[in-house]
Amino acid sequence: MEKKATMGTDEWIKHLVQSIDNRDADSFVSFLTDDVMFRFGNAEPVNGKENVGNAVGGFFESIKALEHDVFEIVEQRDTVICHGVVTYTRHDSSTLRVPFANMFKIRENLIKEYLIFIDVSELYNPA
Repeated sequence: MEKKATMGTDEWIKHLVQSIDNRDADSFVSFLTDDVMFRFGNAEPVNGKENVGNAVGGFFESIKALEHDVFEIVEQRDTVICHGVVTYTRHDSSTLRVPFANMFKIRENLIKEYLIFIDVSELYNPA
């Protein structure tokens, strides 16, 4: 994956989100520093690229599909924030659509802190 410096922020976010929507943990972790701190919703933070890859890979296996619609991207110094709506498809093919906001702290064109603000409390409940 090309680093952020070689493309605009909007394009970089598009590639990041595509790796997630493709449920490609290997591509996803290519956006992260080795010592990344990752927090999904109110879950405990996960530290380190390998641990994040394992956690995200497990999450991808727990759902059938997901698709992000990003509405806005804001960049200021070493911080990028994006928000939108994500649609999760459960293994029974039912869906859950919820708003999200992500905040990334960037170091050397990679994400060193990845915070996801989202409520997925209904994700594993039957539709």
